[in-house]
Amino acid sequence: QVQLVESGGGLVQPGGSLRLSCAASGRTFNIVVMGWFRQAPGKEREFVGAFSWTGIGRKYADSVKGRFDISRDNTKNTVYLQMNNLKPEDTAVYYCAAGERWSPLRPSDFFDYWGQGTQVTVSA
Repeated sequence: QVQLVESGGGLVQPGGSLRLSCAASGRTFNIVVMGWFRQAPGKEREFVGAFSWTGIGRKYADSVKGRFDISRDNTKNTVYLQMNNLKPEDTAVYYCAAGERWSPLRPSDFFDYWGQGTQVTVSA
């Protein structure tokens, strides 16, 4: 099993920045991709972005492209979501996820493990 723990959520003003972290532990040696999803109140969970270290790279949802960036510290088994120029519509619970396979053609699929989520609120 793989355990994922998110941190870094909070309240930020529109236009501000926030960085989320996701630390993976357990049987991580088969993990090839980690990603972020979010779910706003009354809405379905949506894909934010993913980072695969098998050479395929990164994919982002159109709504966050150019504002969000995913990076990885493999020495710490940690993935980060840097969020810039935040908007009120970015308000949601953000979930970290990990998978043992991935395809850039289906970037939101194949995630087997999930964190508990961290709240991000963008408000003046």
